[in-house]
Amino acid sequence: MLTGGCRCGAVRYEAEGEAAHHALCHCRDCQMAHGAPVVGWIAFPSQEVRFSGAEPIRYTAPSGSMRSFCGTCGTPLAFVNEEALPGIVDLPSVTLDDPDAVTPQAQIQVAERRAWMADLAALPEFARYPGG
Repeated sequence: MLTGGCRCGAVRYEAEGEAAHHALCHCRDCQMAHGAPVVGWIAFPSQEVRFSGAEPIRYTAPSGSMRSFCGTCGTPLAFVNEEALPGIVDLPSVTLDDPDAVTPQAQIQVAERRAWMADLAALPEFARYPGG
């Protein structure tokens, strides 16, 4: 079982069984919903995911996809698209209590990947904020 939740702790979740997939998504929809260039999603059958605590806020896009997030701190918590991924709940893998528990297996929607993401390994790296 994997557990996780939002930043403030108001919403928690549990996911049982094996993940259907864990992928890094580069689509524009995820970029806009998360304010980030890429989002890690770990997917479970919907009957294996349980939320507790505060009720997540839900937003349904014109495409029919539904996103859930914490109404207090705004942490994105789930993505459901019954047309594209029937019976699946995708959870942002960074919201897991142990975000390193499952390694991503693929990158998806790379047609929408930001061009500057291609050479990340070439950028200087700092363990913490530089100069701080």
